[in-house]
Amino acid sequence: VQLQASGGGLVQAGDSLRLSCATSGRSLGAFVMDWVRQAPGKQREWVAGITWSGGIKKYADSVEGRFTVSRDKFKNTVDLQMNSLKPEDTALYYCAAKVRGASEYASWGQGTQVTVSS
Repeated sequence: VQLQASGGGLVQAGDSLRLSCATSGRSLGAFVMDWVRQAPGKQREWVAGITWSGGIKKYADSVEGRFTVSRDKFKNTVDLQMNSLKPEDTALYYCAAKVRGASEYASWGQGTQVTVSS
């Protein structure tokens, strides 16, 4: 499966951004689609995920209540709506896909930069 993330940018604290991940290449019925971010000098951090078939969503504590993950089966996209952004949300955001139950990701998008100024 091929993934391409977009939608990043430079915003001020409190603003919103919507990231989108376009998918192609195969059926995603057995997949979990995740958003993962990496800030400079830090390890990658899982942010949110959604099962493609059932739409079950999960969030990291750091973004719960501010971020919303969704998927569009017709457009084959996975979006991350980010509200009330904080400077600590600044990172390179990746979308990634893995088969349900797998420990490794099968595919990664190229990343889109989100920068939140205070």
